[in-house]
Amino acid sequence: MRIIACYSSKGGVGKTAASVNLAYASAMSGRRTLLCDLDPQAAAGFYFRVKPSKKLEKKAFFEDVKNLLEAIRGSDYPGLDLLPANLSYRDFDIFLSRMKHRRSRLKKALGKIDSDYEVAILDCPPNISLLSENVFRAADTILVPVIPTILSVRSLEQLVDFFRRQGLKRKKIVPFCSMVQSNKKLHRETILSLRADYPALLGSAIPFSTEVEKMGVHRAPLLSYAPRDRAALAYLELWKDVEKSAEIQ
Repeated sequence: MRIIACYSSKGGVGKTAASVNLAYASAMSGRRTLLCDLDPQAAAGFYFRVKPSKKLEKKAFFEDVKNLLEAIRGSDYPGLDLLPANLSYRDFDIFLSRMKHRRSRLKKALGKIDSDYEVAILDCPPNISLLSENVFRAADTILVPVIPTILSVRSLEQLVDFFRRQGLKRKKIVPFCSMVQSNKKLHRETILSLRADYPALLGSAIPFSTEVEKMGVHRAPLLSYAPRDRAALAYLELWKDVEKSAEIQ
């Protein structure tokens, strides 16, 4: 099972929208796919009309395999399952800090379902925490959506620096541009700068689109209700890039 984390320490960069649409694209390509929502806001579950799980409260996510498996829900789309979040996930760092091997508990938990899925996509909360360190170690690829603006680029720089200081594998970090408005000079110039500074930056970019904002209205992936929208087509291209970058067979 290849584990793809969609992560950014900055909120509002299109992380959950990317997670939802990439999970959909993965399943539609014929791969058994699990979308794992790690954000206590539980937005990914909301988009798929799946209620927050009550089985995985406190430290059960990391220690109770039976409840972990029973918490997985099917979606309305073939081959795509969801492990929904709940509000208790906000305390993950507290529970992890009390566990042995606290930086590798997520990897161990996901290992219990390794044979059931070909791809797992993690929708991560926007912070750098003990849970984030678990994500960094468990994921094969860490997709980082970057709006081509100064603060968003700065969050990418901080992530790369954190990996360097912690001795983590920086090649896991794969950024892509999100919510791009090509009519803005700043966006165009920032993308050129990013391409020069980050060779791993994916070629596909997600344009700003009001259709993406309507995901909350439709409660569905953009690719399912507006497949010809330019952002939807961009998500498909992004998934193709991810397949190559993450070496998904």
